[in-house]
Amino acid sequence: MSQVPDASGVQIGAAAQALGVSVDTLRRWERDGRITFDRVGNRRSLPAAELARLLRERGTNTRSSARNRLTGVVVAVQRDGVMAQVDLACGPFRIVSLMSREAVDELDLKPGDTATASVKATTVVVERSG
Repeated sequence: MSQVPDASGVQIGAAAQALGVSVDTLRRWERDGRITFDRVGNRRSLPAAELARLLRERGTNTRSSARNRLTGVVVAVQRDGVMAQVDLACGPFRIVSLMSREAVDELDLKPGDTATASVKATTVVVERSG
């Protein structure tokens, strides 16, 4: 029996892009029991919490310094009166942006959308694990 994806689900292609793997890899992970997709017919949707878990797992052994433009998938949008928080999954990186609600509304950002985070900072921390 099919499960209806929740509103924060990310389609399989967008999830693959965010994780930096192929759609076939995600299907194989599903067969191996590593992940669970929600399904409607033949369409697979990965819950945002599941995508975040995978990103955290993959990020523990990463040896890289991220560039200042990171393309990924919107996994959550929280709007308040004046401000909004947008969470992006960019490969193994989680990017959180705080911006005006007006900007989020103008960009029509919602979970599953592809977006690019442009980072400008006066301090950049570079880490190596392992």
